Amino acid sequence: MRIFLPFILLLLLLLSAPLHAQDMLMPEADVKEGEKIFLNNCASCHNKNMKDDMTGPALGGVQERWAEQPEVLYSWIKNSQAVVQSGNEYAVNLYNQWNQAVMQAFPTLTNEQIDKVLAYVDARYRTVGPYAPKDEAGAVAVGGPVEPEDNTLLYVGLLVVLGILSLILARIISNLNQIATVQETGEAPERKTLADILTSRGVVSFVIFALVVLGGYTTVNNAIALNRQQSYQPEQPIQFSHATHAGIQQIDCQYCHDGARRSKHSVIPASNTCMNCHSAVKVGSQYGTQEITKIYASAGWDPNQNAYYDPEMLTDEEIEAIYKKWIVDNYIKDNDLSSLDSEGEMEVNAQWENIVNSLTSEVKDDLYGPIPWIRVHNLPDHAYFNHAQHVSVGQVECQTCHGPVEEMEVVQQYSPLSMGWCINCHRQTEVNFSGNSYYESYHGYKEEIENGSRKKVTVEDIGGLECQKCHY
Repeated sequence: MRIFLPFILLLLLLLSAPLHAQDMLMPEADVKEGEKIFLNNCASCHNKNMKDDMTGPALGGVQERWAEQPEVLYSWIKNSQAVVQSGNEYAVNLYNQWNQAVMQAFPTLTNEQIDKVLAYVDARYRTVGPYAPKDEAGAVAVGGPVEPEDNTLLYVGLLVVLGILSLILARIISNLNQIATVQETGEAPERKTLADILTSRGVVSFVIFALVVLGGYTTVNNAIALNRQQSYQPEQPIQFSHATHAGIQQIDCQYCHDGARRSKHSVIPASNTCMNCHSAVKVGSQYGTQEITKIYASAGWDPNQNAYYDPEMLTDEEIEAIYKKWIVDNYIKDNDLSSLDSEGEMEVNAQWENIVNSLTSEVKDDLYGPIPWIRVHNLPDHAYFNHAQHVSVGQVECQTCHGPVEEMEVVQQYSPLSMGWCINCHRQTEVNFSGNSYYESYHGYKEEIENGSRKKVTVEDIGGLECQKCHY
């Protein structure tokens, strides 16, 4: 017993130690300012998820890659070509790795502003959501990529400790039994070995029972989680910002998703819906021509002539020429140039390649046609859900199920959309009889509310928990 106690105490101390050191903290306001600087200057070339390459490399972990010369990183961001021309080995290798694509210079950025951008980059890289977890003071943790916390080591350690304690208790019980036998009979029975204890009927029965319980729990848990995708956040073919459209511009959700008020499906808007605005708004606030041109290509719209064309009457080369001319003209205008320079030529080619890759696939060869959006919210086939029933009849706000979409740059599945989640909502949500003609047929409930005999009516009361309502 004395041999095991120090070992157990040491193991418990190790398990209770922090799994990683405290990260540097930066105020959330600074991270948000870094986001604005990034969107205005960097987002046209670098992927906003910080994990995938785009025109430029993924920025996640950039500070680690420049860890041996952090001061050069600031010089690189302000004027990358000056660093390359100085002969810096890492800079030259990076320049050659990206086919000598010239990074735009940002000489006006201060080191403080760059720190804020790097903090935002790191916060995006560390988490799926917009910002990294905050401390109690509201500061955002920054300082290197952190994988989701894994408690496997903790659980294994606790299991080992419990196993050791079980062996110690088994040995103590064996010793006590031997002492009792000697006192009663005067003879010392043969002591059980560790192998005898581990293969005894009681231990084997317990192990089998534990395996059955663990296997059953794992099976049921995995079955419940089947096809669940909460927090699913795919990158879309067009970098459409709900934060800009639904947040800053305050466009009503049902303007684009007009099916939500009148049909089962909310519908994904066709490109002609986008063209209602973007026939006039031709340059985006975040991405310039890069993303809006994809809409033009899918709709068959020539932004140079402000007119639609017939894609079947033009060759691929002629269509390419239309949009490259549009991109070139805007690049020259934005950079106050007289003609296209080498950097601009690479930018135009990169934008066109991105447009082609975004709008075409193995099953869709042409740019013209539906935009291949990736579905985010998807219920099982055996579950029936009607948007109109909830939006028009129930008058449920979009954010109730989809979360604060007006704050999302890239939409993610906010709610679990599980059966339990739906049932709990039906149990708690009150039916509003006031001014809602859809509930006029519930005369009894309406009278009970008016005379004070009933305080409220929930969706459960009007059949919201009946199986056939969702599983017909």
